[in-house]
Amino acid sequence: MPATNLFTPLTLGRLSLSHRVVMPPLTRMRADHGNAANEMMAKYYGQRATLGGFIIGEASQISAQGRGFPSTPGIHTPEQIAGWKLCVDAVHAKGGRMFLQLWHMGRLSHPSYLDGALPVAPSAIAAQGEALTADYKREPFLTPRALETSEIPGLIESYAQAGRNAMAAGFDGVEIHAANGYLLEQFLLSRTNQRTDAYGGSVENRSRLILEVAQALIGVWGADRVGIRLSPYGIANDTGEPDPMPLYTYLVRELDKLGLAYLHLIEPRASGAGQREVDHQNVPSAAKLFRPMWHSALIAAGNFRGDSANEMLAEGHADAIAFGRLFIANPDLPERLRTGTPLTLYNRATFYTKGPEGYIDYPKMDGSPA
Repeated sequence: MPATNLFTPLTLGRLSLSHRVVMPPLTRMRADHGNAANEMMAKYYGQRATLGGFIIGEASQISAQGRGFPSTPGIHTPEQIAGWKLCVDAVHAKGGRMFLQLWHMGRLSHPSYLDGALPVAPSAIAAQGEALTADYKREPFLTPRALETSEIPGLIESYAQAGRNAMAAGFDGVEIHAANGYLLEQFLLSRTNQRTDAYGGSVENRSRLILEVAQALIGVWGADRVGIRLSPYGIANDTGEPDPMPLYTYLVRELDKLGLAYLHLIEPRASGAGQREVDHQNVPSAAKLFRPMWHSALIAAGNFRGDSANEMLAEGHADAIAFGRLFIANPDLPERLRTGTPLTLYNRATFYTKGPEGYIDYPKMDGSPA
């Protein structure tokens, strides 16, 4: 039997995919006023859609309270649902499939997004670093307000409602963003969660919110249309767990029992996630570590190229590979990888700027407009 590679078909939850080249959620800050997706974003996603391909739409706020970056989309108003429907329709027109990543920034937000209120978090512990305010200024992170235990059910319902809104926009499923230092990971990690209620203290308690959010979204979508993203060795946004294995071993095994569509892991080497400043020989691949604990599809992300991706798949450590920056600059990335065509170099300076430059103007491999 030939080895699995990027172009071996894959069943991912309820989806049947023709290849394993995944476009992950990539914040690009091109949303309109009202934090709504728009026609330009629809063109961007449509350019990168392929028959039987899988795209995860960029992180989208589940509520007004979850905001924290300028010009990022949400999924909590009718206008935002309508904007995302443009994007989903463009992907579906190419025969692609699309999930939406659900996001709450927690302590990394700023009062400029929250009508002057403090950001919320599991505990009143400020992050080191600076927030990007609604008017694009840099200011030190403020000490957030710790959520009351009585507010947790409402927070979980915000995730469920965002899931219903994503369904109304036509998505094929949702991904829970529990990585990179945002609210759900803030609850998970000991350095950001010093609560004394049922959501703090033990590994089991710190994992509770993520598991309850997952169960709420399963109630909306069914388990086979819900995925989750984790960064067990990430240090982005002033995070990091001294010994991640006990915590993430418990969490992954509990999530596995739920029968989710996939687990999406950010590798320790992923620079965009805050590359871990340790000897990488002592921090092996996250996919390799957690594959034995996970029985549905596993997506690995983090500085992969075609050869390293195929090696990971052939060895059975992952079932699909997410390519971030390469997808930004190569709208026809799957075909380039299939044919061995040279890749266009991305322009990092335009990752988070406004307008079409560095967004929808990258050409196809034959030089024609995408």
